[in-house]
Amino acid sequence: MTTITALFYVFSTVLLFAAFRVITARSTVHAVLFLVLAFFSASCLWMMLRAEFLAITLVLVYVGAVMVLFLFVVMMLDINADSFREGFWKHLPLAGLVGAVIALEMALVLMRGFQLEAPAASARALEMGNTRLLGIEIYTQYLYPLQLAAVLLLVAIIAAIALTLRGRKDSRHMDPSQQVRVKRADRVRLVKMDAVVETPSKQEGPAP
Repeated sequence: MTTITALFYVFSTVLLFAAFRVITARSTVHAVLFLVLAFFSASCLWMMLRAEFLAITLVLVYVGAVMVLFLFVVMMLDINADSFREGFWKHLPLAGLVGAVIALEMALVLMRGFQLEAPAASARALEMGNTRLLGIEIYTQYLYPLQLAAVLLLVAIIAAIALTLRGRKDSRHMDPSQQVRVKRADRVRLVKMDAVVETPSKQEGPAP
């Protein structure tokens, strides 16, 4: 057994264990942390396959941004995990069957093309690096699909904002344009009034 094969089995075992703990951990925060560990293990597997760009993208985008955001959201919301676990063992056989079918389909697809050893890099890839070659392919041959994907993501962001932004009558908001155009006379009014001094009233009745 070579070193690459041993590292592959180590990272694969850690990845499977972390993925299993994501769905079985009692604490939601622990589940998110196990998901971070799963992403790190998958990134190591990408690095072994000489896909450095995908490995660093997985770490920076998912671990560095998405999962940190999920972790803060989960910690701030304080979700009651007991309500989500109701009926877990009841639906476990069906979930296991679906997972086995998905794993079998992935095995059938990857069985012919999957290689344990990393493929030999070409002379051009060794000279330029696969990250630069990937950038050249994306921004030359696949430029229009990339722009189309960017437009679709922009439309999805606008649609998400439009669906969640609801006008409420009891909501308080400020108009920045009105704040910029405000003048002193609109906010402060000087009023001149005569001083009124009240005289103390005399007590009625004999003094004690």
